[in-house]
Amino acid sequence: MSSQTWLKMLRQQRAIAVIRAQSWEQGCEMAKAVAAGGMKLIEITWNSDRPEKIISYLRQELADCQIGSGTLLNLEQLERAIDSGAEFLFTPHTDLTLIQTAVKANIPIVPGALSPTEIVTAWQAGATCIKVFPIQSVGGANYIRSLQGPLGNIPLIPTGGVTLKNAREFLLAGAIAVGLAGDLFPQNLIKKSDWQAISRNAQNLMQQIQD
Repeated sequence: MSSQTWLKMLRQQRAIAVIRAQSWEQGCEMAKAVAAGGMKLIEITWNSDRPEKIISYLRQELADCQIGSGTLLNLEQLERAIDSGAEFLFTPHTDLTLIQTAVKANIPIVPGALSPTEIVTAWQAGATCIKVFPIQSVGGANYIRSLQGPLGNIPLIPTGGVTLKNAREFLLAGAIAVGLAGDLFPQNLIKKSDWQAISRNAQNLMQQIQD
């Protein structure tokens, strides 16, 4: 998938479900739950149980969703994610080799960055968007708003502290989209396998941010 096609879907969806699963079966259920709630961009973190198996399975099961991989720390992990069928890639940091490898493979890549220097460095290296992480530690939506003046041309995706309640605020501050993990998948619901409640979380989120 080209970066432009992915960006178009990102602008329509405005939110990415970030799944960190204890078991591969759980990861598949979590993904199906948010897909049922209307979310079509789903990231499987590489520190999940058998991430390759989850990605491969979901590519077949959820044909209208984009299944990506995240928490990719090195080249070996990135290449394995690509081989497993990941349609987009997230890293928690800025690594020029990882960015360039993804660009060569024509797969959207969103590296993590925090300071203006890191954000611009990642963008100039060919990143599709920039993951601003961890956002709550540096002022939340106000930080995204502050970056808009000098860096308004760079699409930013805040993660790390985005919740069902504040997601819309980040978008109003100028973010192209947001990434949600823990607040979308509360541990008490996962322990009970209450997938319907997680679907409702996803549905509520999509209604809020697309109004």
